[in-house]
Amino acid sequence: MWLGAHIGISDGLGEAPRQGRAIGCDAIQIFSKSPQMWAGPPIADEAAAAFRAAVQEVGLKATAVHHGYLINLATPKKAMLGRSRKALLDEVQRATKVGVDGLILHPGAHMGEGPDNGLPRIIESLNWVIEKTPESPVRLLLENAAGQGTALCSTFAELRRVLDGVTERGRVGVTLDTCHLYAAGNDFRTPESYGRLVDRLASELGVEEVRAFHLNDAKAELGSHLDRHENIGKGQIGLEGFRSWLNDPKWSETPGYLETPLSDDDYAAYVTDLASLRSVLSSPNPPSTAEPPAPSHRPSSRSRRAGPAAGKAA
Repeated sequence: MWLGAHIGISDGLGEAPRQGRAIGCDAIQIFSKSPQMWAGPPIADEAAAAFRAAVQEVGLKATAVHHGYLINLATPKKAMLGRSRKALLDEVQRATKVGVDGLILHPGAHMGEGPDNGLPRIIESLNWVIEKTPESPVRLLLENAAGQGTALCSTFAELRRVLDGVTERGRVGVTLDTCHLYAAGNDFRTPESYGRLVDRLASELGVEEVRAFHLNDAKAELGSHLDRHENIGKGQIGLEGFRSWLNDPKWSETPGYLETPLSDDDYAAYVTDLASLRSVLSSPNPPSTAEPPAPSHRPSSRSRRAGPAAGKAA
């Protein structure tokens, strides 16, 4: 697995790849704007070019944008649904401009109307956006939910239903969040339980649909339906719970992004979490051998805090 993390962009799009590599990432996820905004300021051509150049310069294996928190593609409220679709269209256009591989998104919540009403809205929304961005190479990656509230796609079956409804199948895939999997009641902490889960994943969804991971430990217990991220090895999953994921050859070229809590010491917690993950690999998987440039300055607190907040839907 290509290991990485969510990196802030407040120091500039061109700095994010360098900051990621400087702490040992082979892949990075970013926001292209504030996640609390429906639409952000346009991305300057120079900024997009700087990001693309830096990705190549430091040798990152994969990149992704995570969409903002306001979007709900399953809402029954027409005004909200229209606004969410336009916001997702903007996200795809921004992700295309900066040149990332994938756009990771939360499918949405049905808000009391049930999956049979919410899931078709997600499908319609994705098809609408894809139809309007026919030339974009960016793959839309549905993130599994923890099962909180009325959030959809906490099961492989619901994810499969959405994928099957998308007309351009090559434009969509799945991001699996380990915290969300665990909170939704899926145990994978032993080789045996991991094997059973992956067998079910293969039969109900398809392993080929998994294009990225969010690697997060869980603060809450198995089946809690609480989306509360914890640092690797400090939560209910535990360090050993990641061993099977990291050593399974199926995921050898799949990015895994940390969204674990950060302290006031910039990205130090990410450095520790990345080292913890690499410690359970059965064969060495060091960061890319490309020499990372020395950062021009320490990542600022503002930059550090730009990533998904632990405990929020991420």
